[in-house]
Amino acid sequence: MADVRYAIHPAEFKILPTQQLRDAFLVENIFQHNQVSVVYTHYDRLIIGGVKAVSQEITLPTYDELRSEFFLERREIGIINVGAKGKVMVDGETYVMDNKDALYIGRGVKQVKFSSIDSSPALFYFNSATAHAQHPTRKVTLQEAESVELGSLETSNHRIIRKLLVNSVIDTCQLQMGVTELQKGSVWNTMPPHVHDRRMEAYFYFDLPENHVVCHFMGEPQETRHVFAKNHNAVISPPWSIHSGAGTSNYSFIWGMAGENLDYGDMDQVPARDLR
Repeated sequence: MADVRYAIHPAEFKILPTQQLRDAFLVENIFQHNQVSVVYTHYDRLIIGGVKAVSQEITLPTYDELRSEFFLERREIGIINVGAKGKVMVDGETYVMDNKDALYIGRGVKQVKFSSIDSSPALFYFNSATAHAQHPTRKVTLQEAESVELGSLETSNHRIIRKLLVNSVIDTCQLQMGVTELQKGSVWNTMPPHVHDRRMEAYFYFDLPENHVVCHFMGEPQETRHVFAKNHNAVISPPWSIHSGAGTSNYSFIWGMAGENLDYGDMDQVPARDLR
C-alpha cells in the first residue's frame, strides 16, 4: 500500500504542532534497499517515490489506491537519478541514467524496471501525476536542460536552475520537474519566495553533506511555519504555500509540480519584507 497524505486547509495548517506538521508534509525514508517507496498525496494527486536497486532489478508495481491494472495506466512519471549510474527499462527498452539525468515516461507504458549498473546503487527519485494524453518516453540530460542562473553570493542565493521535464523542453500533460543547484557559499533557495494557486509542488533535498540540514519554510506568506529536512527528504507544498529553504551548507534539490498550468512563470511573487 501507498502512504496516503490528505490535503489540509490553511486554517488547520496554522495550528498544527511540530510532529503533526512533519507527519503531513515531510517525506522520509524515500530510498529503501531493493524496494519502491510511494507517497500518494491529495494535492493534484501527485505521487512522490523512490527506488534503491541494490542487488536486483526492481519493477514498479501498481497500488490499490490507484485502482489500475498497471501504474501508468492513467498516469505519467518523471524520474531523476541522484545516485550512481543506473538503468531504467521501459516496456523492454533500456535507458542508461547518469547522476541528475531525467527520464519522462508517458501514460500507457505497462512495465518499468529499475537497476544499478555496479555495486554503487542508483537512486531513482520520481514524481507521478495523472495524465489525460499519451506522450513519448524521453531522456533529458543536464546538458539538454534549459538552465537559468539566479541570485548572487552576496545575498547567499546563487543558484542554477535546470529545467529538465518542462514544456519548453518536452511534452508532458501536467508534470514538471527540474533540479536547482545551490553554489558554494549560498544556502537560500527560492528567495524571495512565491506561491502558485494553479499547481502544487514538492521539493526533494539531496547533495546535502552528512550532519547538515535544510530549514524548509512553508505556509501562507503572512502565516509561515518551518520543517527541518535532512538529505534525501522531500517536502509537500500545497498551492497556497510558499516553498523556500535555507541550509547549513549548500545543496541541490529537485522540484516537481503538478496542476492545470504548464507556464513555469505563472507564480505570484512575495517580497521578502512582506513575510510573517
